[in-house]
Amino acid sequence: FPSHLSSMPTQIALAETDSDIARCFAVMLQLRPHLVEGDFVPRVRRMQGEVFHLAYLAADGVVRAVAGYRYYAKLSSGKNLSVDDLVSDSTLRSRGHGRALLAWLAAEARAHGCVQLALDSGVQRCDAHRFYFRERLRISAYHFVVALE
Repeated sequence: FPSHLSSMPTQIALAETDSDIARCFAVMLQLRPHLVEGDFVPRVRRMQGEVFHLAYLAADGVVRAVAGYRYYAKLSSGKNLSVDDLVSDSTLRSRGHGRALLAWLAAEARAHGCVQLALDSGVQRCDAHRFYFRERLRISAYHFVVALE
């Protein structure tokens, strides 16, 4: 963990219980404002059945950063950890929470035999991009989508 986090009690863990998942909602909502609180726990539970993991960093018992991720393999790159969601509480930015959670994700990726950590980020998220560049992530591809109606 970054040295400035060592003075406060922090914990990074998987949100495995309904209570832990619900504790993550307020921070996740800052990244995904379309989410509905009453649907959050059941939605995460369904996604966990599809190999989705939800991790959180708590400081002093309060969730300060959240990450949703999954493992997958590609012919082009081998096994990857893909970060779907990474957000720290906007009222407490620049305190090392996001950095600590990203470092934890990288350690998890290594422990699970991944060759890389991948993360997509919306083009409008300039502040997040500055953070990713500082953390030595690089742009490696374009991600194209089309809505299927």
